[in-house]
Amino acid sequence: MTSTSFPAITHVAITVTDLAASVEWYQRLFDVEPVLDEDAGPFHHTVFLVGTTLFGVHAFPEGIPAEPFDERRAGLDHVAFGVTDRAELEKWASRLDELGIARSDIKDAHYGSALSFRDPDNIALELFAPPS
Repeated sequence: MTSTSFPAITHVAITVTDLAASVEWYQRLFDVEPVLDEDAGPFHHTVFLVGTTLFGVHAFPEGIPAEPFDERRAGLDHVAFGVTDRAELEKWASRLDELGIARSDIKDAHYGSALSFRDPDNIALELFAPPS
């Protein structure tokens, strides 16, 4: 038996309540056009290429329960995007302010620094820098 490394994450997909509003929001955040926008059968999805990872935004024709996202329920806690260092986090703090996106202060810990914010469905997002 040979040892193998677990593969990298290729994509992340989130479910949203208003596809058009979320696509516009993520397009402004990522500052890129979607690479895919299609009806996939049971759902419609729009996909962005963020670095080397695909980030999909899904909507279901029958809708979803009206309960807002809550990371304390089983399932997704948050999605974190990596940045180089704390200085880049500071630039992102300014960029989020320019976009009118509410955010936390940068929080420093021994394992790195993080900047938290939420999308239109309250999904928790984070920019994370390793310790320097």
